[in-house]
Amino acid sequence: MFSKLKNKNKVVIIDDVETNLLILSSSLRAYGLSNIITFSNSKDGLDWLLLNPWDLVLLDLDMPTPNGFEILECLRERDRAESPIIIITGFNDPKERRSGLDKGANDFISKPFDLSEVLLRVRGCLELAQSVRELRETNGKLERKVEMRTAQLECSYSSAINTLCRAAAYRDDDTGDHIHRIGDSAALLAQAIGMPSHWCEMMRVAAPMHDVGKIGIEDAILQKTGKLTPAERKIMQEHARIGYEILYDPDGSPVTHLAAEIALRHHERWDGSGYPDGYRCEEIPLSARIVAVCDVYDALRMTRPYKKAWSVECSKNYIIEQAGSHFDPSLIDVFCNLIDEIEVLRSSNLEF
Repeated sequence: MFSKLKNKNKVVIIDDVETNLLILSSSLRAYGLSNIITFSNSKDGLDWLLLNPWDLVLLDLDMPTPNGFEILECLRERDRAESPIIIITGFNDPKERRSGLDKGANDFISKPFDLSEVLLRVRGCLELAQSVRELRETNGKLERKVEMRTAQLECSYSSAINTLCRAAAYRDDDTGDHIHRIGDSAALLAQAIGMPSHWCEMMRVAAPMHDVGKIGIEDAILQKTGKLTPAERKIMQEHARIGYEILYDPDGSPVTHLAAEIALRHHERWDGSGYPDGYRCEEIPLSARIVAVCDVYDALRMTRPYKKAWSVECSKNYIIEQAGSHFDPSLIDVFCNLIDEIEVLRSSNLEF
């Protein structure tokens, strides 16, 4: 009867009547269950259950303290599907059965015993418990495979993002350090204003892609050392839309959606004088408002073919002056309080 069950199934019988223990244990052994432990002392049985793994308990209700109901209470927090309990109760006492089931029993056996019924109920509980355990183990294996595959995809994804960012940087006069600083400083600012940690981490990955659209701008304009003409400036401004078109995919990931949003909007200004669409105030996504501050500060602190690097003090003063016109004023005090940390980042090139 129990041929499909694993021999290691551990069945515990607790009953203060020795005859019942003998009948039940002998019957189960006769049909193939060999790992059976019996207790006539309910306290000893409970202590053992609390300290050892088991697969099924046959539990008499009517015993000296702790009786079956008290033992059920002590075991209420167990996983009922994996560790079932069958209560043994009087044939003519439905109230006792209902109470036992309510306290966490999975099934019941009535006295006097019908051994065929006993064997069927025991087999049913053990097969269900075994199936639940096997399903849990299978799910665990699948979860580990999914985690491994996800990690592999994230690694490939990060590599592709870094390649794209480097490609944009090489077309311009930026450096790899610059684009990574933008990601790290944007994540730091997002964290400082209380954004969720997962969003801050997405900002760290997405923000370096803010200027990826420069890939689509011709070298004569992109690398011009002198002042751009109005026509050239208009072409240069197209990098915002180009970046969005490169990055946005309806079926893409949350990170690429965020990166596309930043690429399109990080040149918008708080007062509406930015591009490409003249968005103003909170029409501009928070992600783009954050990157705007970080990008301008880092650009001011960098040496370019057409300018020397600004000092920390001059750069900070410029950022403060532009609050409410270029930048979201609510971000500026927070950003200025982070400048020491951002400068440490500049000097060390270490991630936060």
